[in-house]
Amino acid sequence: MQTKSLYAAIDLGSNSFRLEIGQMDAGQLRRVEYIKETVRQGNGLDAERNLTDEAMERGWDCLARFGERIAGFRPSHVRAVATQTLREARNRDVFLAKAKRILGFPIEVIAGKEEARLIYLGVSHLLPQSDERRLVVDIGGRSTEMILGQHESASTLESYRVGSVAWSMKFFPDGLWTPSAFKSAEIAAKAVLDEAQILFNRSHWDKCYGSSGTVGAVSDVLTAAGWPPGQITREGLAWLKDRLLKAQKPDNLRLEGVKEDRKPVIGGGLAVLQAVFDLLQINEMHVAQGALRHGALYDLIDREGTQDVRSSMVDWLAQRFGTDKVQADRVSRTAQSLLQALIPDNADTPTDERQRYLQKLHWACQLHETGLRISHSDYHKHGAYILDNTDLPGFTLDELHRLSQLVLGHRGKLRKLELEMEDASFVQQLMALRLAVIVCHARRDPDLSGLDISCDALRRTARLKISTDWAELWPQSTHLLREEKTAWQKTDWTFQVQTD
Repeated sequence: MQTKSLYAAIDLGSNSFRLEIGQMDAGQLRRVEYIKETVRQGNGLDAERNLTDEAMERGWDCLARFGERIAGFRPSHVRAVATQTLREARNRDVFLAKAKRILGFPIEVIAGKEEARLIYLGVSHLLPQSDERRLVVDIGGRSTEMILGQHESASTLESYRVGSVAWSMKFFPDGLWTPSAFKSAEIAAKAVLDEAQILFNRSHWDKCYGSSGTVGAVSDVLTAAGWPPGQITREGLAWLKDRLLKAQKPDNLRLEGVKEDRKPVIGGGLAVLQAVFDLLQINEMHVAQGALRHGALYDLIDREGTQDVRSSMVDWLAQRFGTDKVQADRVSRTAQSLLQALIPDNADTPTDERQRYLQKLHWACQLHETGLRISHSDYHKHGAYILDNTDLPGFTLDELHRLSQLVLGHRGKLRKLELEMEDASFVQQLMALRLAVIVCHARRDPDLSGLDISCDALRRTARLKISTDWAELWPQSTHLLREEKTAWQKTDWTFQVQTD
């Protein structure tokens, strides 16, 4: 089977890492292979929220096996997403730097709401078509996602920092299941999930679905014990809790359907699930086949077409902050033209990667004036703050931060971007954006015919040539372009301006 027709999604969860490989067949995604490994990184966070060496090694070893399986896949057909444990880990950059090299593909740390969006996308695609209003609940190792939606559209998305691994470590630290420990765990979970009573009130949904993790594990146990397959009821939860209390600890638990790697965390997961049932007045939860990894696969496919949710969210944010759409489009056209000159066709940059640079530059252009709604003074700083502190569905935390830094750097001094300036592609995007803003300063379509720009990324040098005729025709723009040279003097890059 040719790898170019395959898609792969990797879910770096707090308890398990999962690899799902699929192929589009008659408009449907067909599973080719599924691999799950219990890595339990969520157990590997120390008191300072740093991943231990052992936890990182377990993750790297697993990703090496996954990397071997997907070697040769097109980069645009692979998406690896990391969730709550790596959202929390203070040393995640150490883990990710090596993990990306081992896997051979980028790894994205996604925000909780983006995780929720992908979960719902995966669940909804694998459910029968229906007009029902759905509540989807996913209890993972260190977070719980809840989503309201209808058809394939989610309307409310939330992520809460409560999960099976975290609650097992906190309330069953010695491995003992006792009535008092369960009571404390359920009360604490309800405290974290308290606002869910309003957002996910029983009046807002018709049918409840559970996805992956704890829900799947509990369902397997109940089905093996003779309960209706694919369903979890209050009676079933009470029966399972009674069995755990009688066993007292994981080593004594003898239940068909519960896997050995799930035993140490099933107590914490059960306590959270019981809290969800109580808070949201759930009597019956149906087990969904779709999960985060399926949503990541469908999202990859959407990005290849015309349904990239990121573009829609950029438009939404720009509208919300009342940006000048005509000016944003003008700056975008100009910046993209300049970037293509800065990264010529003969440069060592693959075509699909070049397109990604252009697309992300376009998003930055659309959002570069979002801060004007807050204040005209230092509006670039306000715009950067907005991007660094918002949850935009479809974007990873790193993508949003990169956009924020482009917005921050599109005017003013450049010393504030010292770390980002080590990335040549970022510098080229930033340079194109800054120059575009300058030549579009009069808020009319600029004349680029007298400008010639080139870049030597290895020497960290860019050269802008301005024709004499152009300089005479556009004296203010010429002055601003010459001033731009000064802005780059305190960086490791050289920006030369000369008039022929």
